[in-house]
Amino acid sequence: MPIPAAGYPLTAALSPRVQVVETTDSTNADVVAAVTADPAGWPHLSLLVTDDQRAGRGRLDRTWTAPAGTALAVSVVVDAGRIPMEMRGWIPLAAGAAMTRAIDARLVGHGPSAQLKWPNDVLVDGGKICGILAEAVPGSLDTVVIGSGINTRMTRADLPVSTATSFAAMGVEVFHDFDAALEGAEVVMMLRLQQERMAGQFIPSAREYHHLYGLTKKRLARAVPEALVMHPGPMNRGVEIDSEVADLIDRSIITQQVEMGVAIRMACLDILTRTARGVEGWA
Repeated sequence: MPIPAAGYPLTAALSPRVQVVETTDSTNADVVAAVTADPAGWPHLSLLVTDDQRAGRGRLDRTWTAPAGTALAVSVVVDAGRIPMEMRGWIPLAAGAAMTRAIDARLVGHGPSAQLKWPNDVLVDGGKICGILAEAVPGSLDTVVIGSGINTRMTRADLPVSTATSFAAMGVEVFHDFDAALEGAEVVMMLRLQQERMAGQFIPSAREYHHLYGLTKKRLARAVPEALVMHPGPMNRGVEIDSEVADLIDRSIITQQVEMGVAIRMACLDILTRTARGVEGWA
């Protein structure tokens, strides 16, 4: 699996060990074996990732395979010592909920949303896009390895069953390089970095985030000349977007977007609460 020149700074800001391998049979099996052999070398949130897993495992020892480069397999070490023993059965579901939110964030503008199917599958429009397997490390009561397999670039012809789906099958192209993603774009939709909601330091620094993912005029030049710039607001100027881009008169529609967004949200709330309020209407 190729590593971008910039590495994975957002992941590295959270994980003490990020190991990328070209190929493996099973990331979960590898991490379980590694933690067993060297617990100190694989602390909480250490992870192993590849885009070529040859013998992935699911619940009930079901096998999971995909052509090289078409799926992402990642296994993460979790210290469950602070979780009461009777609550640990919820770990796979919590992991599934987190993965559902992560996948849903990649589907903005593509129609269907991600949903969690009990206990460990993530579905999009009824098709399985991700499976999750959590297993305890033998000999350790407090260490759990959570593995996930996400169908990324798998075409419909490559999908193993008709009930599966992938980002590529839905027409969603996944990029790991922001500059590459901007090439030929007609609309650039930025998202606000919600630092006030972060429980910890999720990024090395705002400056580094801007260097890697901030929208500047130089970066915007990779899009088509008439590309529109959008942002849900409020903006962190100088972090995810530069002021000179946000204020482009002929390209930025952020002000109109925010203004109309309030009206649309008010209309949705009005319609959805009409029954409860005893008001006749669509809902």
